[in-house]
Amino acid sequence: MDISDSIKDIPDLSGRPAVALETTVLTHGMPYPQNVECALACEEEIRKNGGEPYTIGIINGRICIGLNREEIEALGQNHTAIKVSRKDIPYCIASGLTGSTTVAATMILAHLANIKVFSTGGIGGVHRGFNETMDVSADLEEFNRTPVNVICAGPKAILDIPRTIEYLETKGVPVIGYRTKTLPLFYTRESSYPLDISAESAHDIASMIFDSQKLGLHQGSLIVNPIPPEYSLDKDVMEEKIEEALAMMEKDNIHGKAVTPYLLDKLVGLTGGKSLESNIALIKNNAALGGKIAKELADLVK
Repeated sequence: MDISDSIKDIPDLSGRPAVALETTVLTHGMPYPQNVECALACEEEIRKNGGEPYTIGIINGRICIGLNREEIEALGQNHTAIKVSRKDIPYCIASGLTGSTTVAATMILAHLANIKVFSTGGIGGVHRGFNETMDVSADLEEFNRTPVNVICAGPKAILDIPRTIEYLETKGVPVIGYRTKTLPLFYTRESSYPLDISAESAHDIASMIFDSQKLGLHQGSLIVNPIPPEYSLDKDVMEEKIEEALAMMEKDNIHGKAVTPYLLDKLVGLTGGKSLESNIALIKNNAALGGKIAKELADLVK
């Protein structure tokens, strides 16, 4: 597909309370039909809190900023959609393929539409065993390149958390805790890792984003929002299950893009489905916060 055809329908959402949503969760993060139900519920949470949801993907080589219900349903049942990160975007468009967007790719495409807020589940980071694999998610590098502000429940617990924190620090990425002074670890509300920056309201976070824009700091921020307490899982139990899943991954010789979907899938089985319930709850919780922040930011811009 010609690139001009792909990008011609990208809207300019400057000043609107727009919230981006990714689509990797639809194709690689959850089973059907929970994936579609979760995606639609996130859109509703954003609307309820004053925002406008825009689920992002690439359909037959066309960049779509705001998938409709039928497109979300179709993508949720698509077993051939490729997982699109920064490096894959031109290939996916030129080849006319359908792809779901990772955090990095969603940030890039959201920026094309001037969307400043993006809600997801968790971000990628430095993977365990980094010394052997050198596996670092493109998500981390994107924060230093693209001024989109990402709300998540912390780095995915399957990662090397200390190295992920250090990477963000080195790149100068603000990590803002929403009503928390420690880094939440996706399935778990709290950790032993302190945060330098915290905020008690969506307005406070929107003010930081607004000031960053005015200062010309061309980067994003990471807003960490702890999982609701009733869905928080025991850290020690989850660490044990993660180690089991990592052992399975090594035995099955899984590498690269397949690592995260593989581990998340194995954890669903190892936890008797509890990790999936928690994943859905935290994603919806982040969408609600995204709606609030986007509304406050739009008011500041006005």
